[in-house]
Amino acid sequence: MTTFDDMDFGDRKAALVAALASQGIETPLPVQAKAIPRLLSGGNLVVQAPTGTGKTLAYLLPALARIDAEHMQAQTVVLAPTYELAMQIAKTAQELAQAAELPIRALGLIGGANIQRQIEKLKKKPQLIVGSAGRLIELAHKGKLKLQDVNFLVLDEFDRLLDDQNAKNTADVVQLVRRARGDQPIQYALFSATAPKKALERADFLDHPEVLRIEAAPAAAQTVQHYYRMTPFREKIAEVRKLTRRLGVKRGIVFINRTFDAERTLEKLRYDGIRAEALLGHQGKQARAKALQDFRSGKATLLLSTDLAARGLDIQDVDTVFNLDLPEDAKTYLHRAGRTGRAGKEGRVVTLADLKEALKLEKLSKSLGIEFQRMASPRRKK
Repeated sequence: MTTFDDMDFGDRKAALVAALASQGIETPLPVQAKAIPRLLSGGNLVVQAPTGTGKTLAYLLPALARIDAEHMQAQTVVLAPTYELAMQIAKTAQELAQAAELPIRALGLIGGANIQRQIEKLKKKPQLIVGSAGRLIELAHKGKLKLQDVNFLVLDEFDRLLDDQNAKNTADVVQLVRRARGDQPIQYALFSATAPKKALERADFLDHPEVLRIEAAPAAAQTVQHYYRMTPFREKIAEVRKLTRRLGVKRGIVFINRTFDAERTLEKLRYDGIRAEALLGHQGKQARAKALQDFRSGKATLLLSTDLAARGLDIQDVDTVFNLDLPEDAKTYLHRAGRTGRAGKEGRVVTLADLKEALKLEKLSKSLGIEFQRMASPRRKK
């Protein structure tokens, strides 16, 4: 299957294919080519695919192809582990439905937002709901979110949704949908870059799912270059500033392990004239939304973030990822690296390590099978 036109989207094929073409999307990525036909056929699916490989469209396109636009009730629910990811998915669904001229309403429902406004928006009867588990549970218990017509339930970043912190709320949403549906069937789709054994065991609501694993294509892997610079701890922030200017970074994400360090780093970078924003877990929803908007629009060159805050975000044209602190493990490194080089574009990851972190960097190299290149002091770009 080489084009979206080859896929069985039913009577909405022409509209969806045209909508994708209007966004410059003509050829399905491997995860889309393999997952979409399986989901259109109605089976349960677990998909493990690297970050930046097009997983969101892999489940949104089947949803938009099958939602009954004349039936004004929620029919598809997508769960996401962070507010930013949920709103990003909702926006993608809204834009795609609009481009295809489909009378399908998509709504994001997240905690931290005004619940009364969300209740008002639910009165418009959206058919596709994207949200955080806690807020969906709250709205369902209030009787404002009706789930009896939900026949497609997606867990995006299911490794996070089924971890120790989120598993109970996720299970509660699944049970709410199952009770509301009664004997009516539900199709499940679970997507993530990693599939831990514990998460798969907790997905016991699945009935004989097909497991689809997509490996990163060699060509795609080559679009991201992995560098390191040995840098004393106290000089790391200054090094980020220097590299940002000398490499001509247009849009970069700086990953930091501790929130306190992020706040201190933000202050120093701004003092040195770098346009920077921060995306931190303890921030309020509005502050996080503004930081993301400023970064997406180009008002900010750098976005400082912890791993939790940036989980799953798809931000266009991120050319550089800085590891100010080394990630805790290989899985986290891949998550960070996946913020750049998305959909085949070029990107680079620059890891700053002091002497105490040299051994950890070597272990990461062996674990990932990545040969980190030493980054020489670059000349300033004109």
